Amino acid sequence: MRDGQGDPYRLAADAAAELADLLSCPRHDVAVVLGSGWSAAADALGAPAAEVPFTDVRGFHRPAAIGHPGLIRSYAVGGLRVLCFLGRTHLYEGLGVHAVAHAVRTAASAGCRAAVLTNANGGLRPDWPPGTGVVIRDHLNLAAVSPLVGARFVDLTDCWSPRLGRLAETADPSLVQGVYAFLPGPHYQTPAEALMVRASGADVLGMSTVLEAIAARELGLELLGLSVVTSVEIGGTPTDPAAVVATAEAAATGLGAVIRSVVEHLPANLRSEARSAP
Repeated sequence: MRDGQGDPYRLAADAAAELADLLSCPRHDVAVVLGSGWSAAADALGAPAAEVPFTDVRGFHRPAAIGHPGLIRSYAVGGLRVLCFLGRTHLYEGLGVHAVAHAVRTAASAGCRAAVLTNANGGLRPDWPPGTGVVIRDHLNLAAVSPLVGARFVDLTDCWSPRLGRLAETADPSLVQGVYAFLPGPHYQTPAEALMVRASGADVLGMSTVLEAIAARELGLELLGLSVVTSVEIGGTPTDPAAVVATAEAAATGLGAVIRSVVEHLPANLRSEARSAP
């Protein structure tokens, strides 16, 4: 589906209905989106109950970026059902903003009340070396686009949940909090652009996650953002896409344990909503 073609919310509802049949699970409670190099984090969730390729579900596309297998899995974790997307669609793939937001909209239609969005980032702080895990506390949308069309006014003051962030930091005290800046890509930024973004208040930057977060908040999902520094952008060192994925892969196993711990310790009211929602 490209922008302007069809109702993206209806498409998400149809995709959720398909997933209920394909995964033999009528509803899910928590969504996890695994970004570049993060697939190994899924191992911490245990053995999947079911798995389907993106391309078997309407509205989903084969991911173009390396480190994105393009699989959808169902897991049982801590009494909840987790809908896990191994990969995502990026804005630079040219499929439009609704394709980027489709996974989180599908998750909301499937019953999810919370989501964990992950990514690999370029660091803008020299004191955060590659491999540093970051809890996203806020973001900058520098792509000048939104997944929302029309008079859909969504307050993003509390976009990233402080209480889910605290759960993550309890699971791994080495995590740091930071502001994530979203650029459209697919080119990497110049040294001057990196300095500009840093001066704007960002700690890390990347090419994903923010449009998904906006779409998720419109639908009431509580969000945790986890990011891993894969390169340091200040200083003009060239960025190697393969090295970005390799660094994320090296950190993914430990951060997968953080995701599992967060799911297992979800706040009581969120867990209750997840179980009682129709």
